[in-house]
Amino acid sequence: MRSPFLTRASARGIFYNAQTLRFGILKRMKTKRLLPLLAALMVWCALPAFGVSKEIIQLQTQVQALQDQMARMQQSFDERMGVMKNLIEQTTDNMNKVTGAVNSLQKTLSQQNSDMSAKVDQVSTQVQALHDSLDELRARLNKLNTQLDQFTAQQQNLPAQTPGAGPAAQAPPPDVLYNSGLRDYNSGKYDIASQEFNDYLKFYSNTDLAGNAQFYLGEIAYRQGNFQGAIQAYDTVLQQYAGGNKAAAAQLKKGFALLELGQRDAGVRELNSLIARYPRSVEATQARERLRQLTSRKTSPSHRSANQ
Repeated sequence: MRSPFLTRASARGIFYNAQTLRFGILKRMKTKRLLPLLAALMVWCALPAFGVSKEIIQLQTQVQALQDQMARMQQSFDERMGVMKNLIEQTTDNMNKVTGAVNSLQKTLSQQNSDMSAKVDQVSTQVQALHDSLDELRARLNKLNTQLDQFTAQQQNLPAQTPGAGPAAQAPPPDVLYNSGLRDYNSGKYDIASQEFNDYLKFYSNTDLAGNAQFYLGEIAYRQGNFQGAIQAYDTVLQQYAGGNKAAAAQLKKGFALLELGQRDAGVRELNSLIARYPRSVEATQARERLRQLTSRKTSPSHRSANQ
C-alpha cells in the first residue's frame, strides 16, 4: 500500500515532469511562431531588390516582438514553476511533521497503555490480598462460632453444678464469650448481647476487654433510648477502667447522653473535659463538632426570635 505522505523524491519527480512539459510547450509554440517567419523569408527572397530593406525591417521587428513575448512567457512560467516547487516542498515538510507527530502520539499512547496495565495488575494483586485476608478472617470467625456451638452443646449436656464448684467453671472462654457478645451487638440482638457482656464482666472482670464490655453495655442502653442507664454504664468505664481504650469514647457518649436528656450545661462540661484530656483523639474532634453545632444553633436567628 502506498504511503499517503509526499516525500522529497516525489516532489522532485513532479518538478521534473513539469519542466519537461514546459519545454514541450515552448517547442510547439516556437514551431508555430517560426512557420510564418520562414514563409515570410521565402517570400522576401523572391521579392525584387528594392523591397529588401523594408521587408528586413518588418521581419526584424516581428522577430524582436516574438523574442520579447517568449521571454515574458519564459519568466511567467519560471515564476509559476517556482511557486509550485515551494508549495510542494512546504506540503512535503508539513506532511512529514504530521507523520512525526502521529508516531510520537502512538508511542505515548502505547506507553500509557503499558503503565495502565501495570497499575491494573498491581491493584488486582492488592484486591486478591484483601480477599485472602477476608477469607482468613471468615475462617477464624467460623472457628469461633464452632467453638461457641460446641461449648453451648457441652453446657446443655453437663449435670447440675456440684457444691463447691465456682461459677467460672461453667463460663465459656473469654474470647469466645466477648466475640459472641460483639457479634450479637452488631446484629442488633441487644438483649442477648447485654446478657453476654454482663456474663463477661461477671466471670472475667479483670481482663483487658472488661472495659470494652462495660462500654458496650452503655452503647446498648444509648441505642435503646435509656440515656440515664447509658450514663451510669459510661461512668463505670471512666471510674473502673480509666486506663482502657474506651475511656475517651465513654466520656464522649456520656456528654451526648446528657445533651439528649436536656442537661445542656453538664453535657458541654463533659465534652470540654474530654477535649482537655484527649485533645488529639478522634473523640475530641467529634466533641468539637458537637459543640460547634450547639453554638451555631444557639446563635441562629430562629433561636434568638424564640428566646425573645
